[in-house]
Amino acid sequence: MALCMQRDSASNKQQLMDCGKYVRYTPEQVEALERVYIECPKPSSSRRQQIIRECPLLANIETKQIKVWFQNRRCREKQRKEASRLQTVNRKLSAMNKLLMEENDRLQKQVSQLVYDNGFMKQQIHTASATTTTDNSCESVVVSGQRQHQNPKIQHPQWDANNPAGLLAIAQETLAAFLSKATGTAVNWVQMIGMKPGPDSIGIVAVSRNCSGVAARACGLVSLEPTKVAEILKDRPSWYRDCRCLNVLSVIPTGNGGTIELMYMQTYAPTTLAAARDFWTLRYTTSLEDGSLVICERSLTSSTGGPTGPAASNFVRAEMLPSGYLIRSCEGGGSIVHIVDHVDLDVWSVPEVLRPLYESPKFLAQKLTTAALRNVRQIAQESSGEVQYGGGRQPAVLRTFSQRLCKGFNDAVNGFVDDGWSLMGNDGVEDVTIGINSSPNKFFSSHYNTSMLPAFGGGVLCAKASMLLQNVPPALLVRFLREHRSEWANYGVDAYSSACLKASPYAVPCARPSGFPSSHVIIPLAHTIEHEEFLEVVRIEGNAFPPDDVALACDMYLMQLCSGIDENAIGACAQLVFAPIDESFADDALLLPSGFRIIPLDPKTVSGISQ
Repeated sequence: MALCMQRDSASNKQQLMDCGKYVRYTPEQVEALERVYIECPKPSSSRRQQIIRECPLLANIETKQIKVWFQNRRCREKQRKEASRLQTVNRKLSAMNKLLMEENDRLQKQVSQLVYDNGFMKQQIHTASATTTTDNSCESVVVSGQRQHQNPKIQHPQWDANNPAGLLAIAQETLAAFLSKATGTAVNWVQMIGMKPGPDSIGIVAVSRNCSGVAARACGLVSLEPTKVAEILKDRPSWYRDCRCLNVLSVIPTGNGGTIELMYMQTYAPTTLAAARDFWTLRYTTSLEDGSLVICERSLTSSTGGPTGPAASNFVRAEMLPSGYLIRSCEGGGSIVHIVDHVDLDVWSVPEVLRPLYESPKFLAQKLTTAALRNVRQIAQESSGEVQYGGGRQPAVLRTFSQRLCKGFNDAVNGFVDDGWSLMGNDGVEDVTIGINSSPNKFFSSHYNTSMLPAFGGGVLCAKASMLLQNVPPALLVRFLREHRSEWANYGVDAYSSACLKASPYAVPCARPSGFPSSHVIIPLAHTIEHEEFLEVVRIEGNAFPPDDVALACDMYLMQLCSGIDENAIGACAQLVFAPIDESFADDALLLPSGFRIIPLDPKTVSGISQ
């Protein structure tokens, strides 16, 4: 009887082992299985048998047990990734909680200040009424009291390059004014509608109220270290697509380990109906006592060491009030970034219909403030591998394509003389402007290696128009232009426009003008983390030749940048910009952009600019 019981026990134990239980692997066996797992986490039955045959260490392990090991290994991997994800979310939530507590504290201070101002105004009105003061003088007292709090007059020290103390005084004054806006109550910030702060949102975005000029503020979390964030934000031309150029004219170190830079910047005009802007600024980079990095900037005037002459030709001198970036290290890695942009764009220098573009803090927030925060977050997610891209291109290369498309389009819209553009006579239609660049080598020199360029026989012709459209939402119009290209595009002209590149090694086959193609196919390349912007290739399937030349038919390709199709995105500016390319376009392929930009002026009117 005892012998029978021992046999039954041994039999049960063997059955359990057959099911993959109670199997103990040696360290050498585990190492061998781990090597296989790296190459193939989910091997098939035949692959498991092959593993046993090829590895003598696993000769005494059955295929069922190997299967169970791989199942357990995948389960552990999944649990590890989930635990890592939850830890990351927890860190983000903790940092966001800290950020929201700071924001709540700032808002409470702002409420207290508004209550105080309200009481002060009531007291002034009561005093003025009691002393039978005239209405005008009463208003003067109230307004002057309010403005004195919001915009105190400060005597700026004289700029002197040979006077480091005076230079540092201006920088420290700029720092104090910027911090009072970034974390204090120097500006009455109003939360932008539709913004929901959270660990995966763009951040907290607010715009100005009752301050000189226009201002926008944003703060959010990014998974990059402060020094890397500072490096990205200081390289403004790489992310601010309306920046034509930024020149650092001098760099002066300060005794506290910071630097002071004297800079000149030019920005494009968004439309053909207004002049571009330029800035002459001082930028101060330093560290605070708590280790936070600060990059602050403000305009210089003739009394503070700025230029004494007028703005450059074709530009209007704009003023940057104390603005900048406050970057704090976050527990567990990453950074909390505060951004403030505060400018005065001299709205009286543009036609009245366009003044909302220059006096709207929401437009400033969309074009500059959130662009900076989005760019940092985009690079952070690219670095962590969270964003997938097509076309076998590196993220930095695709971002460069987007930047070049926007810059080329802005170059055409602005048509600067020093880029080689000259105005031609028009056909009598006032809204259409014809420009020509008879020196395209000079036009391309700022974008490409000129030794790669062919000798152009003529030039680049540009037709551009600006018009007002009633009751047309920008997102709706851009979506139509993107999805219904065959209903508005003349592909013969598109093909002909690429003829100037035909001698280039990246040339698009030139088709003769003809009818519309049968279809177009959109091939995604990249998109922003919030899907607010798309970079894609449009393949126009070959049908742009007359019927007798069908044998010569070939596909055309356009690189296309589309933004603003999300109606819930911050702001509502949208654009569709495209350029002919070769099927196997190189990283430094020539781009000659055309397209549309639709800018909202008020709830019922939009301005469309096409080139």
